[in-house]
Amino acid sequence: MTSPLSAGQGEKAEAPESTSTSLLERAKTRDPRAWCILVDLYGPLVYQWCRRWGLSSDDAHDVVQEVFRAVALGVARYRRDRPDATFRGWLWTIARHEAHRYIAGRQNRPVAIGGSDLLARFAQIPEQQPREDSDPEAAGQLSGLVDRALLVIRRDFHERTWQAFWRTAVEGESAIDAAKALGMTSRAVRQAKHRVVRRLREEFRDLID
Repeated sequence: MTSPLSAGQGEKAEAPESTSTSLLERAKTRDPRAWCILVDLYGPLVYQWCRRWGLSSDDAHDVVQEVFRAVALGVARYRRDRPDATFRGWLWTIARHEAHRYIAGRQNRPVAIGGSDLLARFAQIPEQQPREDSDPEAAGQLSGLVDRALLVIRRDFHERTWQAFWRTAVEGESAIDAAKALGMTSRAVRQAKHRVVRRLREEFRDLID
């Protein structure tokens, strides 16, 4: 069985287990790469909300652009000042406002769904994002968000490290069985899982919860 100390020999070193700043903190400083990741991470979620609220595909794409324009202007002031406050909740509020404003501004122009009817529907949309335990669709959206976050960090880990994490954390395989399949010790498998989970939490601190 391969020793975990020699598992990475001949390969490039993995990314540090700890990052100095989270993605959100880097986005606040207008770091271009961090901002692109933030949009890639949350853009599909905002689009799903818009479609769920009744916007056409084209309108939804337009609103997504407006939402992230507003986020760019306000993200530096974002603070998680309550235990139940989340970035997704803050983004929901912005998206709801921008979608309503967009539709209201098109009342005098033809739209796929009548402007007045759609505005009436917006009156039924809660100001606060529904909790996952009361909204199965919201739970599914959170799962998609986590999947996209995992794709962001995957490239920073060796394939065997990633497989150790995936088999145990996602597929529910035991550390012993994963170790046998990957040619590692069970201790090395548990360490690999810990490294990936810690990186996920540090990189997306205050973004995924």
